[in-house]
Amino acid sequence: MVNRLSPKLRDPLQGQPLDIQGFEQPRALLDRIPEDLTSLLDLVQRPVVSATQFNREQLLQLARLASRYETQPQLSVRPLTGKILISAFYEPSTRTRLSFESAWHRLGGDIMSITDPASTGIAKGESLYDIGEMLNHYGDLVVLRDSSENAVYEMLESLRIPIVNGGNGTDEHPTQAMADIYALLKWRPELCDAQIDADKRIRLAIVGVPGVMRTVRSLLTLMSQFAPAFEEVLIITDEEAPFAEGQREELESAGLRFRITADMDRELPDLDVIYINKIAWIGDDYRELGSQYRLDENSPLKPDAVVLHPLARGDELARALDTTPHNWYFAQARGAVFMRMALLSTILKSFA
Repeated sequence: MVNRLSPKLRDPLQGQPLDIQGFEQPRALLDRIPEDLTSLLDLVQRPVVSATQFNREQLLQLARLASRYETQPQLSVRPLTGKILISAFYEPSTRTRLSFESAWHRLGGDIMSITDPASTGIAKGESLYDIGEMLNHYGDLVVLRDSSENAVYEMLESLRIPIVNGGNGTDEHPTQAMADIYALLKWRPELCDAQIDADKRIRLAIVGVPGVMRTVRSLLTLMSQFAPAFEEVLIITDEEAPFAEGQREELESAGLRFRITADMDRELPDLDVIYINKIAWIGDDYRELGSQYRLDENSPLKPDAVVLHPLARGDELARALDTTPHNWYFAQARGAVFMRMALLSTILKSFA
């Protein structure tokens, strides 16, 4: 059999990934963040539907717990043994669904999956309210993804078990944003500090449209908890009005400073972090936005700049960057498993 993996990516003797950024850094968070689980008690048995629910201390403690799961898997006691996750994905998903299910399995739990609403009572006209009432009897926690921004709230009305929003239309994707923050903290652990020196502040760019991209909306909300760490946040887009009504004002009142530009290449040499996405789920389908923006081996990136992407990617992010130090998007996807482990074990108070 031909080994088609690049020798830069795989050690032929040990089979372990090589030269992928962000795989060692979580150890630094264990030393950087003093453990204090008190703030996490407010999340126990609570639904997670919006990034606005989290404060800075909760995000730091969740990141610390995630780093413990990532670096010390041998210490896992499988705290969710006997617990059942209902994984209800009514919109296509690969990474979010599998990372939630991987997280739950790693914690020792069992899973029931729904990947097609046509196979449920929805096909017969059953409401999400009634489905939620039934799910109370079948599992211990629900993860829901739906193309409707109202779906998670409709099901929440009847649920007596926790629900986690796995992405709802153009509204939010809070756990993706948590994975993004985890990646940023691993990349620059001093972001955990209450005071950031001026020369350590980050210039970060979002290539996307905050008003309709749920990953971007939730990420900016969580970034506002670390506002002093960001010198400037650029929004790179050709849209005339990229923010939803009141969105920019709310974020700026929390301390983020924005600038909007359509010229990506002019800005790249001065950027520390580039978060790129072009997919927005609108209704029952997706739209591609900003297709003219592309990062590849010829992009004028700073030598130490990092690229994040929620994935799945298209031609906006070239594979030629995969073997460069700019690639933090694979570590970002890997870290999502451990951040979700931290969140799930917290919700069910199994993090001790």
